[in-house]
Amino acid sequence: MGKTAIFAHRGSAGTHPENTMISFEEAVAAGADGIELDVQLSKDGVPVVIHDEKLNRTTDGKGYVKDLTWKELSSLNASVAHKKFGINRIPALEEVLRFLKGTNLQLNIELKNGVFLYPGMEETVIAMIRSFKMEERIILSSFNHYSLVHCFRLAPEIETAPLYRDGLYMPWVYARAIGAKGMHPSIKAAPEPIIVQAMAEGIAVRPYTINDEAMMRSLFSIECSAFITDYPKKAVQIRKDY
Repeated sequence: MGKTAIFAHRGSAGTHPENTMISFEEAVAAGADGIELDVQLSKDGVPVVIHDEKLNRTTDGKGYVKDLTWKELSSLNASVAHKKFGINRIPALEEVLRFLKGTNLQLNIELKNGVFLYPGMEETVIAMIRSFKMEERIILSSFNHYSLVHCFRLAPEIETAPLYRDGLYMPWVYARAIGAKGMHPSIKAAPEPIIVQAMAEGIAVRPYTINDEAMMRSLFSIECSAFITDYPKKAVQIRKDY
């Protein structure tokens, strides 16, 4: 047991354009222990950092991420909802790994392969992690648990953690069954006794998305392994009280 780690959700998504370098830089400056981001593949197979399968919400592009090449994706503005930050590009995963290499932060890569399977994404992402020698600092998560089992078989040295929204019976048993060392539940599916028991069973628990101050305090008080938040700066301030 130790202090609860703070993972910045898509960077500092509550204050900056999500999943952009400026958002990740803000998370580092805020004192977060880790960053959470989302990865999909471009049409030409480049791992890119963006949450939605469609470009419409966060960028000035339209259509699906999977239908555009990396060159096309990299020309889009990914901060249309945050005009005051000017133009920010969709980062390639490689750029984020290079940036984080010089820090001691952990990185939670969510594989966004629930809607489109992106065949070969696991191999591509794992090869890139290995090329940066960052295996020890990465957590691979996904709502696609078949994908996580595939990752575990390809790279048992990289931690995996299933994402889930609904209550599971004895989720630590399930996590172990798929080779995972952690679990990333929606906080609605993770009452306090479940969190405490899972940690006692040796499974790290990192609920998402914790933006409420009272909930942050409650997780700090039980020394939850970590949580994922849109407001890393606020979370770090509150943790200083503990």
